Formats: sequence, structure tokens, C-alpha cells
Amino acid sequence: MTGAPFNAGAWLTRRHVERGDGDRLAVRATQALTYAELTERVETVAAAFRALGLRRDDRIVFLTNDDLPMFTGILAAFTAGFVAVPISTMLGANELGEIIADSGAAVLIAGDAYREQAERAAACAPELRHVVCDGPKPLAGANVTNRTWDDLLEIGRRQPAASREPAVTGEDSWALWLYTSGTTGKPKGAMHRHANIRHVCDTYGSQVLGIQPGDSCFSVAKLFFAYGIGNSMFFPLSVGASVVLEPRRPTPATVGEVLADRRPSLFFAVPTFFAALVNSDLPADVFDSVRLSASAGEPLPAALMQRFGDRFGVEIIDGIGSTEALHIFMSNRPGEVQPGTTGIAVPGYDLELRDFEGNVVADGEPGSLFVRGESIALGYWRRAEASRTVFAGEWLSTGDTYVRTPSGHYTCLGRSNDLLKAGGIWVSPAEVEARLLQHPAVAETAVVGLPDENGLDKPVAAVVLRGAATEDELIRWCRDGLAAFKRPRHVIFVDELPKTATGKMQRYRVRELVARLGDTSPAGAS
Repeated sequence: MTGAPFNAGAWLTRRHVERGDGDRLAVRATQALTYAELTERVETVAAAFRALGLRRDDRIVFLTNDDLPMFTGILAAFTAGFVAVPISTMLGANELGEIIADSGAAVLIAGDAYREQAERAAACAPELRHVVCDGPKPLAGANVTNRTWDDLLEIGRRQPAASREPAVTGEDSWALWLYTSGTTGKPKGAMHRHANIRHVCDTYGSQVLGIQPGDSCFSVAKLFFAYGIGNSMFFPLSVGASVVLEPRRPTPATVGEVLADRRPSLFFAVPTFFAALVNSDLPADVFDSVRLSASAGEPLPAALMQRFGDRFGVEIIDGIGSTEALHIFMSNRPGEVQPGTTGIAVPGYDLELRDFEGNVVADGEPGSLFVRGESIALGYWRRAEASRTVFAGEWLSTGDTYVRTPSGHYTCLGRSNDLLKAGGIWVSPAEVEARLLQHPAVAETAVVGLPDENGLDKPVAAVVLRGAATEDELIRWCRDGLAAFKRPRHVIFVDELPKTATGKMQRYRVRELVARLGDTSPAGAS
């Protein structure tokens, strides 16, 4: 055991039963569970995992939808002293196989909806010993033991009481590995301690959201996403609140159904989904039960924040977190939102903006964002070089470029490697995107730098329309609202923008898309 004794699984479940709150509602999914029922289910699954012959720190991969098998399985892994590794359900079989093999997982919990991908991925993972399907029949596959989730629960019920007890883990023990979403390349496994889970609850959950036992959380971001697992598991269970899980793929229609039926008080999404909600036909009162919405994953444009507030009457607090930091470390505050900014440091975190030489920059000067706090991952699994680059002592290099105002608020200028020069002057893609999104015909946009006929990078915009607009019209719109050199030199209209499974823009794929669909010769240059 390393660090002071602490088990995140028991802290999130059994603690509430021992305090007399076992009858409180904990989770509503395909079945509703109180805290007593949740604790019993989690400890049954923990006993089953132990019965499979797993050793301390063995990895358990979860490839399934947001429902009770995934929810209780992750908590059971924490409780039993194993490592939970939730991974994206939107990856292909080859990508899934690479992650499962990279993690060295001993167990795969797979959703019935992902049967084919799971069977193919499992064949690529030589250390895998057990596959559990949460559907009606086991998966097929050689060299592994195949069971259903019901089979696993039955194994757990037959185990002695001692097998249900939480493991004696320490604050520094491994609990959760989260693979980065791949916005800039192949995913890497960020290794988180048991103590990291408590820290994000004590900081963002308590001091920014102000979450209370009477709250109910609903997150569009799924449990395999760092943002989603905090919203849907850590924050509500840390205070004895409840969570709503929705296994279906999120659309405005399905989210509208959940909002009307379950009436959550806290709502979490990413900017792309907030845009979809604004552009939907949902009734204006659908958010009546929601006291606060939160956004993360990428900067929330001020224009989109305004549109959402005007449409649904709910405030959005924008923030930034990362897989490596486990959740949000910079955020606006309820009632104190500065539109177009990402807010200020969350209590418990320190922020610095540094230049290329590593010196802290003055207010008003752009710099690379570094963060320090107790929830920072221990490093990347099997990625020594990347770990040395990103984890600098106590500090984490986020890869984002920000500028700080004299009031202490931070404004995102984009990824550090996304800034581009036009006419010898730095241009922030985020600034150009924010201007384009103010145009009533623009639903989504991404601005990237691509070389022109002279080999010089120029801003090029990929745009998804929701109304009629021409390329020249949008270029003039930007020129009228920004310095002329910041305008996109070319606009390409697309049906959708490439994103990760968690809804983040994949700029390297936007560059590939723009390069494939059109040249970058200047348009509307006059």
C-alpha cells in the first residue's frame, strides 16, 4: 500500500450506507438503485472479480454503454483493488485491440451492442484472460473464458463475505486508467490514483458546482470520458446525490426525453452538443429542472453561450480539464461568468502561462498553460518519452495556449501547436471560430492553417451551415469583425466536422479534410 489508507470505491458507496443514508436514491438507469442496493451490487461484482483469480492492480477494460454493468463494474474494480480502464465505444476493432493490448488487461467487460468489435479486439490482446458480455449470451473467442454479466453476478453471490470487503488500498494506489481521446494522435493511458478521485470532488465538484445531496446529475459526456466519469459518478456519489445514466447515443431528442422524464438539476455537455441543442426543435421549457449547466472539452464560444441562455434560460459555466488532470481545473463560476473566457483557477489548482523558454509571461501575453494540483496523473502507461514531455515535476503541460486578463480570467487561443501566423502575426483559430459562430448561418466551424501557393500557412475555415451563406459572405463577415489579417483566406463547406468519440474537434483530421476537399488559394482577398 502506498500513501495513507483510502479506497475510492468504498468512499463513493459503502461510506453512505455506514452513515445511515442507504435508502437514498443513488442511480437511475435501466434499473434504479439506492445507495444500499448500489453498495451490495458493487461488492458482489468485486467478489466475482476476485473469484476470477485477478491479482492486485490487474486491469479491467470496460467497452459498453452507460448503464449498471459499467457503472457498478468500475466501482467494483476500485473497491477490490483492481484498475478500471473504460474505453470509447466509438473506436474501431483495431484501435480497441491496440488499447486493450497496451493496457495489459486481464478482463474485458463488453456490451452486447459491441459484440463484433469486442471479439476482434480481444483476439489482439494476448494477456486477456476473461471476457464478460452484458448481453444474453457470451462472446465467442479462443484462449479466453467467456461469460455473461449475469454469470458474473452469480459467481459473486456465491463468494464468502470476506471476498466482498474493500481492498486495503492507499491514496497513491492505481485506481483508474483513462486513455487520451486522440485529438493529436494515438491514445495514451493516463494513470490515476485513488486520491485523485477524491480531489476532483473536493475542488470542482464542491467548490464550483456546489453539488448537494439533493442534486441529480445528467451528463451527455459518457463514462469513458474523464469529463463524463466525474459528472456521472464521482461528483454525485461523493455527496450522496443521484445520477441519471442514459445508455443510448446522445441526440437532442433522447436528451430531451431524459430531461422531461428524470428532471435532473445539473446538466453537462460539450460545446458541440450545446450547439445541437440550440439548433433543435426542443421546447424552451425542457431545461426547467436544471439549475446549472457545465461545458468542457473545448472552448465554449460566447455567441453559443448567449444563444443557449436566450433559448433555454439556463446558465452555462465553461471550464477546461484534461484526461491527465482527471477533470476540470479552470472554470467560470455560477453567477460570475465572463463569456468568451474559461474562467479562473479552480480552488486546489495553480496555473501558469509560460513562453517557449519556460518563463512565466505577463498578463495580456499568450503563453502555454501549465497546471499543478493533486489530481494530476502519475504519468502515461508505457510512454516514458511522452510522460517526460507532458509531466514536468509537479506541473502538467496542457498543450493549450491562453492569455490572462488583469482580472485573472483566462482566454483560450487554441492548442499550442494550432496557433498560426498570417502576415507574420500570430492568429488564434479560436478567435476566428468565435467570429464565424456569430454569423446566424454557421452551426459549427474549425479553423486550421494550411499552406498557400507560396508555402505560407494561412487560416482556412471548414464550416457546417444551418442556413444559407457563401464563402465570400463569411470572409467579409470575419474581415468586418476582426483585424483583416485574421480572416480565413478560404472557406470550405462540409456536412460535419471530424471529432473524437468524446466530441472534441480533431484538428489534424480537419486539416486532412480541408486539404482533400479544396485548394487553399486565396478567396475574397480584396
